[in-house]
Formats: sequence, structure tokens, C-alpha cells
Amino acid sequence: SLRGSWRLRSGNGSVSLRAEVPGCVHTALLCQGLIQDPYYRFNDVMYRWISLDNWTYSRTFKTPFDVRKWQKVNLVFEGVDTVTQILLNNVTLGRTDNMFKRYSFDITSVIQEVNFVEVRFLSAVSYAAEQSRCHKAHSIPPACPPPVQKGECHVNFIRKEQCSFSWDWGPSFPTQGIWKDVRIEAYNHYHLIYFCLTPFFVKSAQQWCLEVESIFDVVSSKPIAGLVTVNIPKLQTQQTFSVKLQPGEGSIVLLVNINKVRSSAVEAWWPNGHGKQTGYNMTTTFMMEAGRQIEKFSKVYFRTVELVQEPIPGSPGLSFYFRINGRPIFIKGSNWIPADSFQDRVTYDTLRLLLKSAADANMNALRVWGGGVYEQDEFYDICDEIGIMVWQDFMFACALYPTDQNFLESVRAEVSHQVRRLKSHPSIILWSGNNENEAALASNWFSIPYADIGVYIKDYVMLYVKNIREIVLTEDKNRPFVASSPTNGLESVKEGWLSRDPYDTHYGDTHFYDYNSDCWNWTVYPKTRFASEYGFQSWPSFSTIEEVSSPEDWSYTSNFSLHRQHHEGGNIQMLQEIGRHFKLPQSPDPVKQFKDMIYLTQVMQAQCIKTETEFYRFSQSEIINGEGHTMGALYWQLNDIWQAPSWASLEYGGKWKLLHYFAQNFFAPLLPVAYEDKGMLHIYGVSDLHVDHKLTLRVVVHAWSSLEPVCTLAKEGVTVKAQSAVPIYKESISDLLERCRNCTRKSCVITFSLAGEDGLQSPTNHYFLSSLKDAVGLEKTQLSASLRQQDDLYIFVLQTTAIAPFVSLDVGNIKGRFSDNGFLMTEKKKMVVFYPWEPTSVEELESSLILTSLLDVV
Repeated sequence: SLRGSWRLRSGNGSVSLRAEVPGCVHTALLCQGLIQDPYYRFNDVMYRWISLDNWTYSRTFKTPFDVRKWQKVNLVFEGVDTVTQILLNNVTLGRTDNMFKRYSFDITSVIQEVNFVEVRFLSAVSYAAEQSRCHKAHSIPPACPPPVQKGECHVNFIRKEQCSFSWDWGPSFPTQGIWKDVRIEAYNHYHLIYFCLTPFFVKSAQQWCLEVESIFDVVSSKPIAGLVTVNIPKLQTQQTFSVKLQPGEGSIVLLVNINKVRSSAVEAWWPNGHGKQTGYNMTTTFMMEAGRQIEKFSKVYFRTVELVQEPIPGSPGLSFYFRINGRPIFIKGSNWIPADSFQDRVTYDTLRLLLKSAADANMNALRVWGGGVYEQDEFYDICDEIGIMVWQDFMFACALYPTDQNFLESVRAEVSHQVRRLKSHPSIILWSGNNENEAALASNWFSIPYADIGVYIKDYVMLYVKNIREIVLTEDKNRPFVASSPTNGLESVKEGWLSRDPYDTHYGDTHFYDYNSDCWNWTVYPKTRFASEYGFQSWPSFSTIEEVSSPEDWSYTSNFSLHRQHHEGGNIQMLQEIGRHFKLPQSPDPVKQFKDMIYLTQVMQAQCIKTETEFYRFSQSEIINGEGHTMGALYWQLNDIWQAPSWASLEYGGKWKLLHYFAQNFFAPLLPVAYEDKGMLHIYGVSDLHVDHKLTLRVVVHAWSSLEPVCTLAKEGVTVKAQSAVPIYKESISDLLERCRNCTRKSCVITFSLAGEDGLQSPTNHYFLSSLKDAVGLEKTQLSASLRQQDDLYIFVLQTTAIAPFVSLDVGNIKGRFSDNGFLMTEKKKMVVFYPWEPTSVEELESSLILTSLLDVV
């Protein structure tokens, strides 16, 4: 391995320092104290010079073996970011220009006892500009990001993390570095490069089969014969095959039949909330007549996936939903972006914390969005373990792309490498060609003259269909592929891969954003087959902002607040959305006003996305005016790349925003959902459970002015059907207000929950009958909390003297999460558990705790 300490120097040699590999220039400079935190204040702009320079990584190493004993020696880079010339002992081995490819260089004739390796980087920014300049055929828009993003141009000309040139939620840090493993490999005869497992269920035989594919570099000039044994002890399955490896890139595909007796006992892999994530240990042994024996240990999972697109009675168009192991699954989750601008800072613990937080909020899926990176192996390993399904985009986003020969060849190598690397993961359920590029053409985002559009459509089909799709279908027989998101699925295919309206609710998936309508009004949302992106922004907590700002920045209208907002008009949109339902903060103390604003943006975001997600969930079993059967809700976005206002529910560092606590409830496996239509209150029972349940629905009406309920209704024997959304209660609001004397829309609020005999319990949901700025009888409450430790957990007991909406507990930068947060407190006492992610104490928590409810905002 060549991990560890390298030398790094700037283009003209004026800066020279020690640098860790894997790593990048920015983190190396930070580590040596040569720059401040790149995320601090305005440093993203101050440090532009770093990515405009051309840096060089170098080191010497001793060869730890006798070179003469090996037929082949390779220098292997798992990932280089991005444009380099690589030299060993002053001999150029080759060049790199794709961050997502694996590069292997034959150094058999160049390696010596002591070696000097050099990786000379070219600025990604200048390379992209140069590529664009040289592209004479036709322009490839967009040239540059909107000015509000403070980004770099022509990112679509370089195979690199697209958001590293800036995005509407992230900074521009076009990194340079050796971002993945680098090592020397020496071997004789043959060497294993890829090892992939594809399980499938043979219906006719009612038996599981496993395809084991091994791809080798075969050095010998003639075929090598031998035996391969596959052993899965737990399934009493062992098979030995005679094989022959052909010279060059030799591959072996073996078909293993899982022991018939055990096949019925195979425990399938299920998504979070639907069963276990059972994996089986497996050993594969290669005993060839030449060369050494190879033993490969792996975990194999059994699951099937289908993307179902079929006619629906009473509705034009086609369905769009996933069946896992034959069972339709409602997809609940979010969209994943890179967890840091500097990938070397994304550790296993970073990933584990974020992914575990997704599962803890009852999510079962994430979409790895196409403007970031194909995530590291550990990401998918964790998803396999905790049951998070992955919708995997290829890394093309919000742009058109060149299709010249060099570009296509690079992309083909990238796609085939990534599919081979990732396809054994049961968590990945879909490949998607790009993010929003079909929509960009269909809606003509880039104002291409009508006469020229044909050229761009041809490019589109060339890249995503004739190249990417072709490779995916060859390499992976086990997963569906869509060319874009949003798309009309099979309808897009029928229309030549470019549909008239990719946002059509009757086909495929949709992305939906609307910052001008009232987000509490469910009628503005599309009754789509599958919502794969939708969202609203909010600000991260003060404790998160504090780390990268100074006191003069702490106001909603400061230069800093403007600088961090990369979405045009974003801060004003949040104000407008808040102003519809809440009073805006008026505190004379600017810092208090800033903190109040942050709190309100989080309340607003949580309440908006709750309304929208509940709409998608209650639409799963019905068709109304030809629309419905919604089978997926992935809000935008799960995580943050830095400390800034964004659509995320998890802040940079992993802290849960109020939205993430709300998600735990609105994604609950059992949930009553209310909406109002023409003066009628409708309550649906939404269930992801696999069996029907007879439950009791409790509907409680509270006056804002009293902790004693005005009236309570218990409806028993309510049947909530398995994996569906059914109407369970209906009453006109005027009847309800009359029944609950002294109530008006402004003076009362409704809460409701479902409970069963066996301890089955839904979260308590709420429905507001008016805007909270118009609420009558709300009193400022005295909120207090006592705290005790219990084993590794901390128990807060909250007390209130009046009904308190949106009660928030915040312990600053103490890492951990609460069992519930942002809730409507309608009882005198409530217990909330704090789960720490690092050691803390009662004293530390007590001194950090800030309790806020809506009436603390002045």
C-alpha cells in the first residue's frame, strides 16, 4: 500500500508540505495549519486560488519484494481526483481524467528497488474550461452556474463530482488529490480484480440460484485450468466447478444452486421495517494449476427487485412502484448528497451516523443523487446491514454533456467499473442514468433554438441509452434501469427516451418544488405515482452556524447569511412561507431575532414537508380524477455538505433538524393522517404493516387555552388494512366544532392517534384548523425540564403550564439526538430521551439545554 505520507507542492514550488494519502490539497493545507477551516465565513471564495493552481503529489518507496520473482507488477489507483500525469522513476505511466474510474498501470519494466512516484495534477477548473474551448461541434450548456452559487464554469466537461464546482446548497471547492486507495500489486499467472454476486429466484423450480462472477487479469500466454469451490455452510451448499481462464481479462461465471432443502429456508434480505437483513457467509476458493490459491470471503444476500409499470384500472398511464421479494413496498426516505466537500473527511463513522439516523426516522430508502459521487464501499455495506434501499444515479446532473469519443470511452470505463464494484449489494434496487437531464431538454431549460434541439436529443440518447444503459444491461441482470429522474419510465422509452412532459403524474417519478403557494394546502401537491424529490429550505441550528461565523454575522440579513444562501431568493422565500402561518420575530436584540428566525425556518420546513409527505402516503391506495397510487416519497434532501441554509433534515455534523424528528413520525409504519376538503375533515389510516389491524382511533380536540381536552372521541374497531391507506373517519368541521362546545377554528386544535390491544401504537398526529398567527387563547407557557441519567441514556421530564406548540429541545453542539422534538405539548408532563453519540454528563446537558416553544418567539 502507498497510503500514508506523501510530499505535496504547488505549481511554482513556493508551497511545499507533507500530505496524507488518501486526501486532497485543501485538507493537507488545513492539517499543516497553512489555511483556516475552508468552511469558515467567506473562505470558499478566499481560497479559490487553491483549486486554480496545479499541485503535485510525490513520494519515494522501497519495493518490498524481489521484482524478478513476479511476472506482473501494477500501480493501482482506486480513485484520482481528477486530471493528472503519473510518473514512476521519471517515466510517464499514463494520464487520468476521470474521478470515478479505477486506474491500473503496468510498471513491471519500470519498478526498481527504490522508486520515486509523482502525480502531477492539473487544475480541474482550467481543464474544464480548456475542454469546453476545444469542443468545436456545438455548445454544451450550461456554461456557468448562477452567480448566487459563487461557483466555477463548465463542470459538465470533466468527469468529477459535479457539485464540487458549487451547487444551490453547497460551496465551490474543486479539489485535487488521490482520494482513494493506492497500492502496488505483484502477481504471477492470474490475479482477481472483480468478484460479483447476483442472486435470483427461479420460480419454476422454487429455488434460489446464485451467479458468481470473477474477473481476472491473466498474465500467462495460454489458458489456465483449475477448480473453484463455493461454500455457504449455513445453507448446506457446496459446489465445485472445473474452470478455464483465458489470457487477458479472463472471466468465470458460475451458477450455484442453493441446496433445495435449504432453499425454502433461505431468509431473504428485506428493507428496514419489512423484515430482517439476513446475509450468509460464503467462501470461494480458486485452486488453479498454476499460481497460488485464492480464498475469497464474502457475504451473500438473497432478494429480488422489480420496478412495476403496468396499467391501473380507472387511471390513464402506468404504475411506478417497487416489488421486493414479490411484495410491493412504499418507498420512504430522502436524497443523499456528498457528506463533505473533502471526501477524505467522510469516515465510516460519518456515514454510519447519517445512515443510522435515516433508519431511525423510519426511512427505508435513499436516492444517491447524480451530482455527487458514487459512494464508498462502506456506505453500501451499511445500507445492506440496516435495510436502506438505494436508488443509484449515475453521476450526471442538471446539464447537457459532450459525446465525443474520448468522453464516451471514459464514461464507459467509469460505468462498467462502478457497476462491477457495486452490483453485489442487495441495497441497490435501481440504476438511474442522470438527474433531471431529460427534464432539462423537454422543458428547454437552456433555451436551445428549436432547429438545434435534434442534435442534443441525439447526444442524450447516445450517452444514456446507447452507452450507459447498454453497459448496465450487460453487466447487471438483476436490477431495473431508468434513463433519468424525473422520467415517465416506459412512456419515455416509447417517446424515444425523451418524453413530452417528464413531470406527468400518470407515469414514472416526479420532482416538485413550489415556494410561492401555501405549503399547508395539500391541493398544490402533485398526486404522482412516485415523488422522488420535493422540499423546502431551513437554516441549521445556531450551534452549527456558530462554528463557522463571527458575531457580526448573526443576523438574518448579514453578508454572511446572504453569502451562505446559494439558492436565488431562498432567504426571502423562507420568510414568506413562515409569514403565512406564523408571526415573524420582532426582537430588538438582533442575536435573539436571528435565533428565533432559525427556529421558525425549521418549524416551517418540518410542517411543510410533513403536509406534503402525508399527502403522498395517503394517496397510495386511491385513484382520484385518474391520479394516485403514489408509492414513493423521497424528500430533498437528507444531509448537508457544509453549514448553510438548505433543504436538509440533518445538519453538517449529523445534528437532527426539527424536520428529521417530524420524519420519524410522518414515516412511521402506522400513522393516522388528516386533511380537509370542502369543509370536511378526513382521517386516513396509513400502514406499512404486513397484516390488517383492528384499532381504536382517538380524536381529541383541545382549546389552545387549556391543557384539559374539550372533547374526546374514541372510535373502536377501525380496520387499518395492511400496506395501504384507507379512510377511517370523516366529519364536517362545523359539526365537530359544534360537538365540542365553545370551539372555533382559531381557538382549537385536533390531535389523533391509533392504538391496538397488543400495544401497537401510532404517533399522535395533529391538525391545525387555522394559522397559528391567528390562534386565539395561546398563552406563553412556563416550560421546565428535569434531567436524570439512566445507563447510557438521559431522561428529560418536561413540564408545561399551558399548551405549547413546537416544543424544541436543543443542547447545542453536544452530539446526540432526542426521542422526540418539535412536538405539540398538550399534557402537563412529557418524557423525552436523549441518546448521546459521545460521552456527556447530566451537568453538561443541563448547562447546554435551551427549551423553545412557539410563544418564546417575540
